[in-house]
Amino acid sequence: MVSKKVKIANATGLHLRPAGVLCETAMKYKSKICFNTDNHYEANAKSVLSVLGACVKSGEEIVITCEGEDEEEALEDIVSSIEGGLGE
Repeated sequence: MVSKKVKIANATGLHLRPAGVLCETAMKYKSKICFNTDNHYEANAKSVLSVLGACVKSGEEIVITCEGEDEEEALEDIVSSIEGGLGE
């Protein structure tokens, strides 16, 4: 299991479009991928509804956790995607 704290860079937080990009990225991997917010909400990064339910705002930090056979690659790709603004 690997994890990393990352700050949400895009100005609108994780609304529908960036949540979809995050889920698409996570779905490429076999590992279980989730994230925790400051208010102790755990979201499944492969579920758009779960990601939206986290209500993550711009500037908030989340902890991405990946567990499985491709966990290192998954974590690197997801963190890179978030730091890049998730397509926004």
